[in-house]
Amino acid sequence: MKQTPWRRTLNRLLLPYLPLVFILFVLLFPFYWMALTSFKSMKEIFDYTHSPLWLQTPILDNYLFLFKTASFGRWSANSILTAVITTAFSLIVSIAAGYAIARLRFRGATLAGILIFITYLVPKTLLFIPLAQFLRQIHLLGDLSALMLVYPTFLIPFCAWLLTGYFRTVPIEPEECAMIDGCSRLGAAIRITLPMAAPGVLTAGIFAFTLSWNELLYALVFVSGEASKTLPVGLINSLAQRDFFNWGPLMAGATLGSIPVTLIYLLFMDLYVGGLTTGAVKG
Repeated sequence: MKQTPWRRTLNRLLLPYLPLVFILFVLLFPFYWMALTSFKSMKEIFDYTHSPLWLQTPILDNYLFLFKTASFGRWSANSILTAVITTAFSLIVSIAAGYAIARLRFRGATLAGILIFITYLVPKTLLFIPLAQFLRQIHLLGDLSALMLVYPTFLIPFCAWLLTGYFRTVPIEPEECAMIDGCSRLGAAIRITLPMAAPGVLTAGIFAFTLSWNELLYALVFVSGEASKTLPVGLINSLAQRDFFNWGPLMAGATLGSIPVTLIYLLFMDLYVGGLTTGAVKG
């Protein structure tokens, strides 16, 4: 049966894009609902006489509440400080570990890579009790620096595993040429291999920053005191108490908290996708 031009056009539009539109709707609707709720008053949130998908009277009181009444600025600063320090430290260690496993020839290299990844798979619910005992013994339990010591325990295994696979995709010939010309192994790795592996390093860094920024369990257990709370803990403890949820400020805080990670992904999208797929293979 011959299709009409209208039907052919409809098929070309619907078949490729309809599943994509559906997936985008499913992924983006929670963020839309979160941002929408942040501009609603508590009365409008529970007003079911109007459609909850639209705003009736937008307000900024929820955002003002975060900065005037809650300690949102302090929570955000603590999260940024913790995420930046743990990400930087984890990347330095992970680059060294990933390069060693991928490039150096030593007995047990494959086993070391497998054990590193298995370490990442261990649930945090099994580790936070012994980690809490360790932090108490070194007198860091309750302080923000406890998170800077604990977060690399799950960031380094993941980043090292990711970078090990990425370093294997980087051609070794330029590095060998640099070593023949008199460059040391460390110098060749820093000047030649590391710049070629920039997309993979960036991908590991984005993952590490995101995991640190969103982490809740360790931050809830290991840190105490209003001045040391991170953003997820501050929002949960201050705006969600027992059976009462202050939905307006809670959604406003979640909206603002998602902006830094969103900006990072948008700014480095090309390199991030390259780090996840083909890598920086240069001849």
